[in-house]
Amino acid sequence: MTRKKVTMAYIDNEAERKASFKKRKKGLIKKVSEINILCGVEACAVIYSSFEPPVVWPSHEVARTVIQRFKNLPDIEKTKRMVNQESFTRHEIRKAEERLRRLKKENKRKELEIFMYMVIEGKASMRDFDPRDAREMGSIIHETLEEIESRMKALEKAGGGGGVQSVMSPGGSRGGDGEGVNSTAPGSSTFPFI
Repeated sequence: MTRKKVTMAYIDNEAERKASFKKRKKGLIKKVSEINILCGVEACAVIYSSFEPPVVWPSHEVARTVIQRFKNLPDIEKTKRMVNQESFTRHEIRKAEERLRRLKKENKRKELEIFMYMVIEGKASMRDFDPRDAREMGSIIHETLEEIESRMKALEKAGGGGGVQSVMSPGGSRGGDGEGVNSTAPGSSTFPFI
């Protein structure tokens, strides 16, 4: 069973907040313990809350030693990998914006692909095409033609060359009848994107 995604926001209900604190405190200490044992690194945890006295793991002595070692580092070493809430949030926003940009690009490409096939089938008109998308559409058509050519070559190999005509017609257009892909759009003599 998949776990429910947690909303990163302050929990208003005190009983729920306390239960969440106890569970996460236990999880945090477990993780610090694991990194200490598995990776052989010095680590400690100090947790303050309004629910109980401060918790120090693994002990006050070890925590003091680790914190003192950190304090003795030069400032540049101390802050090199340090993250505060603001820089962490900025980093997460940048990542989310990049994901959004990538998804928008993928969606736009899928929309253009669908439009291309609709034009070929006569279900859409070139009057609906935005010329600003011409470059992206050209790329999609080029990739589609390459894929078709690759599949036809595979069919030729599988059929021993007897079943499928050459992908390139003598006139340089694709297709076995000399008319090529340009004639596939119903009602038009040329395919408008090429």
